[in-house]
Amino acid sequence: MAEAPIPLTPKALPKPLLTIQFLLKIAVSLSAVSIMLAIGINTDQAAGEHLTLAPTKTPAASIRVKGTIKIVSQSPLTGQQASLGIAIQNGVALAVQKETKSLTDLGWKLEYEALDDKADPATGVANAQKIVDDTSILAVVGHLNSRVAIPASEVYAGYNLAMVSPANTNALITDRTSTYLIANRVSGRDDNQGPVAAKYAATVLKAHKVYVISDKTAFGLLMAGGFVQEARTLGLQVLAQKATDESSDFDSILTPIVALKPDVLYYGGSSYEQAAALFKQAREHGITAQFLSPDAIDLIGLVKDAGDAAVGLIFTTTAGPTSLFPEAAQFMEDYKAAYNTDYVETYAPEAYAATQVVIAGLTKAITLNGGKLPSRQQVAAAIRATKGLKTVIGSITFDIKGDMEAASYYVVKVVSSDPAKYYLDGKTTLEKFTFPFPLTPWK
Repeated sequence: MAEAPIPLTPKALPKPLLTIQFLLKIAVSLSAVSIMLAIGINTDQAAGEHLTLAPTKTPAASIRVKGTIKIVSQSPLTGQQASLGIAIQNGVALAVQKETKSLTDLGWKLEYEALDDKADPATGVANAQKIVDDTSILAVVGHLNSRVAIPASEVYAGYNLAMVSPANTNALITDRTSTYLIANRVSGRDDNQGPVAAKYAATVLKAHKVYVISDKTAFGLLMAGGFVQEARTLGLQVLAQKATDESSDFDSILTPIVALKPDVLYYGGSSYEQAAALFKQAREHGITAQFLSPDAIDLIGLVKDAGDAAVGLIFTTTAGPTSLFPEAAQFMEDYKAAYNTDYVETYAPEAYAATQVVIAGLTKAITLNGGKLPSRQQVAAAIRATKGLKTVIGSITFDIKGDMEAASYYVVKVVSSDPAKYYLDGKTTLEKFTFPFPLTPWK
């Protein structure tokens, strides 16, 4: 996920505290023995505890319960980014409820615990140390923020504990030798967002002149740099590239732009507050350029602050709308029913898919180990070997570094300045780009 503050009030979503356990009920009569095996999901909801039983056709007498395997997630469950962190938690929880048959058929229970990393690196690292100390934990799904995932994954790597990220887009998630064997992701990478935006500007918007502004964060400079490099490759005229820490008064920056009349004003920063002020003041200065940006600004606060100036803004993102995933129809139905919502929050589908990857890896590692409990190293190797796995976000194959061999990027347009509509129908997806890693020249 792009690193940007998210001052949202989290939705009142359920926070399931999930424990998968086998319930073996034997009733003996004079004529027959009746056996029922079921999986119980204990969800801590506002209304109280709810138990869901899912029968299986496998005869209970043929399954010996061998033990319990645990997986955990780390994401912010409190604070400004809680709505996205809870969506990750809920996606994992739902996958644990729906996708564990392959493990139960092998005689293994799966337990899941969600940890709050508070979007804070120190908390994420402290949680990571507790995680690796519990030898029954064989995989982690997380994090939301790359700045938390990078140091936490260093801890996981020291204990061969696999991490599958649903949201981390920083290139360093998979580009470090220290975490080479354990870090994986089901999302795209930041270093491709800038080139995707430039490609769209050149081929779809038919732009000729572009002006580039960013903040001075590593993310902002990466976005702007990637956009400029690809734009020049595609023959666009880059009028200027400017990085600034200004947050409220952009007059000195915007006044010269008026006369330059760019076709596109690309904001490559990580702050929706800065972007909102920039876009609003640009329109007040009479600048009519198409606004283009990465997904750090994809927040309800943008339309609250920028108002009508946000309408028409186009941004790139690694998280596509669930409606674009052909395999996600059942997931959407299940998610809305489980959490009593009409909207599937961003990163919930990716978290579900990441958990599908983990469960498939656990199943493979157990099978290759003769049905016995595998080591963390065996699980990490099985996860990295993921190939052609069907998930709710599509087929997943990891390359040698843990990136998806083909990742998708989406071009989205803001169509309403009404904050109440933002997450429902305030945006529309314009384009989808899918390509292999590393980024190959556009054709």
